[in-house]
Amino acid sequence: MNKTLVTLALALGIGSIASVHAQQAPAAPAINDAQIAHIAYTAGVIDISAAKQALKKSRNKDVRAFAEEMARDHAAVNVQALALVKKLGVTPENNPISESLSKGAAAEQKKLAALKGSAFDKAYVDNEVAYHKTVNTALSGTLIPSAQNAELKSLLETGLKLFQEHQMHAEHLAQNLN
Repeated sequence: MNKTLVTLALALGIGSIASVHAQQAPAAPAINDAQIAHIAYTAGVIDISAAKQALKKSRNKDVRAFAEEMARDHAAVNVQALALVKKLGVTPENNPISESLSKGAAAEQKKLAALKGSAFDKAYVDNEVAYHKTVNTALSGTLIPSAQNAELKSLLETGLKLFQEHQMHAEHLAQNLN
């Protein structure tokens, strides 16, 4: 994994942050639903942005089809997330994890912007594999278990199933690009 992906992995490796926080304040969850909603929404926005970049730069039909799928699916999940937080009267809460994700994604997009052709395609798809692995680990290991609201938890579980499919699709695409 490159340095940016390591940063993303560390940022989403909130299980360790959760255990440290739990030692300091055992009665409170490590992250609250408002923070979880913001992290999940931010992760979706990041992948939509990456997909848009791929649609502008790539000429590979398979990469473009994958990017279209990422943009469509993550936008749909984010629409559901926004509707849920509105229904629940929850304001997504910015937090260090969301900020770290955004900062890491900006650096990755800048790196990808410098690439062209098959080098871009390979780097984009490799990043998508690593990103989905990281997000899926965070969802299953920290975000879903920490979610207190049943509807939020259900939305995260539905998202996890979809994002696991994305990871498999990205892995398959990466093999075909090699």
